[in-house]
Amino acid sequence: MEKQWEEMTSDEKQEEMFQRRLSPKDPQGNDIKFQSPQAEKAYKERVIRAKDAIQMKKLPDRVPVFLLPNFFPVYYAGISPQEAMYDYDKCCMAFKKFVLDFDADVDPGAVGIGPGKVYDILDYKLYSWPGHGVPPEQPYQANEGEYMKADEYDALIDDPSNFFSNTYLPRVFGALEGFKMLPTLTGILEIYGVAFNFIPFGLPPVQATYKALFEAGAEALKWAGAVGGTGAEMTAAGYPSAWGGFTKAPFDVIGDTLRGTRGIILDMYRQPDKLLEALDRITPLMIKMGVGAAQMNRNPIIFIPLHKGADGFMSNEQFKKFYWPTFRKVMMGLIDEGVVPNPALEGHWNTRLEVMQDMPKGKILWMVDQSDITKAKETIGKVGCLAGNVPSDLLALGTPQQVKDYVKKIIDTCAKGGGYIVSNGAFFDQAKAENVKAVVDSAKEYGVYK
Repeated sequence: MEKQWEEMTSDEKQEEMFQRRLSPKDPQGNDIKFQSPQAEKAYKERVIRAKDAIQMKKLPDRVPVFLLPNFFPVYYAGISPQEAMYDYDKCCMAFKKFVLDFDADVDPGAVGIGPGKVYDILDYKLYSWPGHGVPPEQPYQANEGEYMKADEYDALIDDPSNFFSNTYLPRVFGALEGFKMLPTLTGILEIYGVAFNFIPFGLPPVQATYKALFEAGAEALKWAGAVGGTGAEMTAAGYPSAWGGFTKAPFDVIGDTLRGTRGIILDMYRQPDKLLEALDRITPLMIKMGVGAAQMNRNPIIFIPLHKGADGFMSNEQFKKFYWPTFRKVMMGLIDEGVVPNPALEGHWNTRLEVMQDMPKGKILWMVDQSDITKAKETIGKVGCLAGNVPSDLLALGTPQQVKDYVKKIIDTCAKGGGYIVSNGAFFDQAKAENVKAVVDSAKEYGVYK
């Protein structure tokens, strides 16, 4: 008798997740038909190659190579970021061209570019995007701000869903102002007073909000159909998707888009207990977010962008108190369900590496940006797979030979015994195509395990 999911160990769940990945499905849940037997063979080899590197149990045939761009495929295809965000066919064309031309081991997907029209409809304030706050030829930019006030921790802790819907969302989406008028839905219990709770839904501002939601939803569905169909097409061509979804470290949830950098720094000193309580409250939500995405998309690798825990933002003692405990809980929650956390160590994390090596072996894929890769290999690299460290400035300003020399040096440092994937260290926009190609070529030529 087969074991039920709840009865499986984390190792068994991870194996099951990778087995599901070997049998990909399209967005409608149908089995994907590969373009050819060669494409199916290449797809499975790429999945298993990455799996072997991540699990650190045995050596793959060669070091895997990932290319994880931001807007580079758009520039490479000769279109502007604004065109890519509003013309979904052009965007998908650009990413298909990128995947096929450079022939790395994963398809990064076109999801990260985002649908500009949806943001227009909702009057999105958290970002400026091409043609809407930044020039058409430039990528989007985050607009830092205090979208949660210092005295609103109790509201977040008491009912996160209600806080997000009735307070946070109207602040970051101008078209959702009507949500401020909505009742707390948990108060709609029995016949007594039910009608009073529905009065706000008859008010013009609330109805305008729902009209905007319906319009944005229809446009988002159109966008998802385009990028999802392209992802399925790339899978059929033999390229597995890079990620099953994403989640975040709890400290970054509050620091990035709720309190902002200044706000959360002040909170560490002025109301540390409230901050810690809120971090604990958010933790299970981030676990569910990552696990749900991995299971839905049949891909165990879940991306985790990391921002506020890097060197220089806080002391090591503050990192151990405010950042690491809940971040580790999120990763362990993912691991317990067979999911592979893929945290991106953006910037420098040299002073954090020894603390972060306290994790089970063969369960994590660390994306390393500017940290000392030798030190990373000696610490977190003992128990987790490393990826990255190819610098963005080298891709933009170097020569193909310089890129190949750099990749060879990293392979010599990190790939012995397995547990390394050649990759860029940070998402890149501007780069020389010949340098990007050199990353893949050097991995395939030099990264073969004897």
